[in-house]
Amino acid sequence: ARPQGGQDIMSMMGQLLKQKKTEITDKLRREINKVVNKYIDEGIAELVPGVLFIDEVHMLDIECFTYLHRALESTISPIVIFATNRGRSTIRGTQDIVSPHGIPIDLLDRLLIIRTLPYTEEEMVQIIKIRAATEGLTIEDSALSILGQIGAKATLRYAVQLLTPAAINARICSRSTIEKADIKDMTELFMDAKSSAEMLRENSDKYMK
Repeated sequence: ARPQGGQDIMSMMGQLLKQKKTEITDKLRREINKVVNKYIDEGIAELVPGVLFIDEVHMLDIECFTYLHRALESTISPIVIFATNRGRSTIRGTQDIVSPHGIPIDLLDRLLIIRTLPYTEEEMVQIIKIRAATEGLTIEDSALSILGQIGAKATLRYAVQLLTPAAINARICSRSTIEKADIKDMTELFMDAKSSAEMLRENSDKYMK
């Protein structure tokens, strides 16, 4: 909410940043927090926490995690949502600190962890159907079924990515609907990550190191 007491925060930021463009310093952050807390205490303003979503959180290094840990202790910190697909992995910026999801244990202990389950083949079919409709693509049920099987065997992302080249292939064949044959043609042209990794293992002697 905008405080009724004036433009103190914007005035302060203008004064501190007037000399040159720079990043938000700890000094500026403390001053802003001081004014915000004053407004809240006086009933001039109400704090509405925002939401900070960090995808691939395991890519952050130990310094970022240290800052986030400290920031979460603030009374005006936002709601923070972390997303990652990693198991036990080394925390970036360290040599040998291994932790679940690549997140430091002390920070992980502060979090509520949401249990997720893999999609079933039927759920993948519905997701791909919605994605096709969103992109304005027409696809046969048999092709959707094949994509669901591909998603269950490889990944949902790979199955979804096949939609665009399959649609192009259908247009080349003067059709407006994606058929089973289009999906089959695309799987012969494009490999998923698991198949590619397996091929590299089996033919490692044929590639440069």
